[in-house]
Amino acid sequence: MLNALRNIFRSRPQPPPAVVPEGMRYYLIGDIHGRLDLYEALIDAIEADDARRDAADTQIILLGDLVDRGPHSAGVVARTRAWQKQRSVRVLAGNHEEMFLGAFERPEILRHFLKHGGRETILSYGLSKQAFNAMTLDELFNALPTLIPQAERDYIASFEDMIEAGDYLFVHAGIDPKVPISEQKRSDLLWIRDRFLSHEGELEKVVVHGHTIFKQVTDCGNRIGIDTGAFRSGVLSALMLEADKKLTIQASEDDTGSIEIFHGERPI
Repeated sequence: MLNALRNIFRSRPQPPPAVVPEGMRYYLIGDIHGRLDLYEALIDAIEADDARRDAADTQIILLGDLVDRGPHSAGVVARTRAWQKQRSVRVLAGNHEEMFLGAFERPEILRHFLKHGGRETILSYGLSKQAFNAMTLDELFNALPTLIPQAERDYIASFEDMIEAGDYLFVHAGIDPKVPISEQKRSDLLWIRDRFLSHEGELEKVVVHGHTIFKQVTDCGNRIGIDTGAFRSGVLSALMLEADKKLTIQASEDDTGSIEIFHGERPI
């Protein structure tokens, strides 16, 4: 009986590896959170990595949370817009972009935004610390539309909710594992955590996500988390996908403040 069971398990076929469409190459970047220095270094590393490979239709995907917490949110947004003029760069909305835009609607949302890294974002748009500290919440709320113009807000509001690529789905936070991809709520795509992270079964597609910080890029089979907490760890991670291949590229700040690049040296 025991041998029969062993034979059943031995003969069970392994699922084929997830693949992206033929001829495509994807570089996915985790939560940047205002770390322009790490972002610039990672851009250079991605461009160099792409140049040394065979020709492909290369797509860059940012998984959201470009802003807040780190010191240079405005610079990250500007650098992304500049990069988009050079190649295909698509940006997903994160929960911090949602808070950013909501801060223009009501002072109560602005207060919440400030508690979660919004102060650093507002300062990055040119408001001095002295002026910020002197303002009441209502004064700051009234000043925001002048400080951050409508065109900038419209650009951030244009970020996408999710992107499908072959056997993969790219989102900011994750998905509701009980709901088909076509019926996912935007709130879950931007905010979900426990219900998604604790799910151990198969998903409709392999989900590549940010939002939840891991010490290293984490491949769980049904999902891959690539947020390595750049704003506090000094490590910004990217995942390269081509055919069935997966490679990590990381920009990592050392104790002296210098930034080093790692190619696939930290296992996923």
